[in-house]
Amino acid sequence: MKKAFTIVEVSILFVIFLIVAFLVAPMSLNDSRQVKYAAIWRNIQTEFSNIFYTVFTDSISNNSDLKNKLNIIINTELAEEIKPYKILYLNGTFPSKTYQFDKYKLTSQNAVLSFKFFDKPQDGSIGMLMYDVNGKSSPNIWGKDVFGYNIYPDRFEPFCKEKPVNLQNQDCSKDGTGLCCSNYYLIGGSFD
Repeated sequence: MKKAFTIVEVSILFVIFLIVAFLVAPMSLNDSRQVKYAAIWRNIQTEFSNIFYTVFTDSISNNSDLKNKLNIIINTELAEEIKPYKILYLNGTFPSKTYQFDKYKLTSQNAVLSFKFFDKPQDGSIGMLMYDVNGKSSPNIWGKDVFGYNIYPDRFEPFCKEKPVNLQNQDCSKDGTGLCCSNYYLIGGSFD
């Protein structure tokens, strides 16, 4: 003889499924947002490559020429300045002074862009650029929706390009800064 489930047993199973769904849904939403932000970052590389190619194919004789050329290109392409605007590291702490910027501008794609130049080169870099793929909207966190480039006298490179992949992966974890995600996601790194 076949035994059927009682209403109580079915109700208990239904409640268990609901609890599991409520626990899994937020993680799935965060992962899908992260995939979207990383895809935007990958796609924007074409635009950056075109800008960088234009800058470096023009006759630039020194760092001052490079800074002036970038200032002209970026300032003519950007709209309003954004205030206030804060970015956090992936681990929830505030960035070191090196990764803080003074002026943030909204692009025509509704992203936020900022750049700065150093008084003295730092590890060969003369400056850096940050790009928030989803604009003023949260989370505004390095490695989630904020990515960056180091500016060198002869090239631009995503942060951490020279670091081993395992260190980039560690930096893209919840305990890291998220800076290395700028390169890690471009080379096909996965989300933790």
